[in-house]
Amino acid sequence: MSGVIVLNASYEQLHVVSIPHAIRMLVREVAVVEEAHDGASIGPFPLPRVLRLVRYVVMKWRYAGGRLQYTRAGVLKRDKYTCAYCGQAGATTMDHVVPRSRGGRGEWLNAVAAHARCNEKKGSRTPEEAGMPLLWQPWIPSRAELAL
Repeated sequence: MSGVIVLNASYEQLHVVSIPHAIRMLVREVAVVEEAHDGASIGPFPLPRVLRLVRYVVMKWRYAGGRLQYTRAGVLKRDKYTCAYCGQAGATTMDHVVPRSRGGRGEWLNAVAAHARCNEKKGSRTPEEAGMPLLWQPWIPSRAELAL
C-alpha cells in the first residue's frame, strides 16, 4: 500500500498521495472514495486505493510544454527498472544507446535502463559494436506511463 491514486472530478488521473494525505482529503470532504481495499478501514473511512475529487481542478501546468522532461529517474521508470541489455529486473543506471562521447544526445530516444555491469561492459560502444543488442527500442513515454 504505497499510495492512493487521485482522480479529477472528470476521472482523469492527477497524481498519487500518501494514505494520511488521502484521509485528510476525505475528512475535508474534497474527495470521495472510488475504490477501496477490501475490509480495511481507517476510522469511519474505508482504506482508499483511488480517490476522486468532488470539484474539478484545472491542471494547465501539467500540459505546459507538451513533452515530458527527460530524466534518469524517468528512463528507469519507463523501462520498469529492467535492463534493456540482459532483460533482468533491478536496473539502477541509465545508458545512452549511442554514447555521448560519440555524438549521442541526452534524450528519451537514446537512453535505456541498464545494470551497472551491463552499462560498464557496453562502455563507449554502440550495442552492435559491443555485441549487446537492445531487447526493446527506447520511446518517449506518456504522462500516464510515468504516473505510477
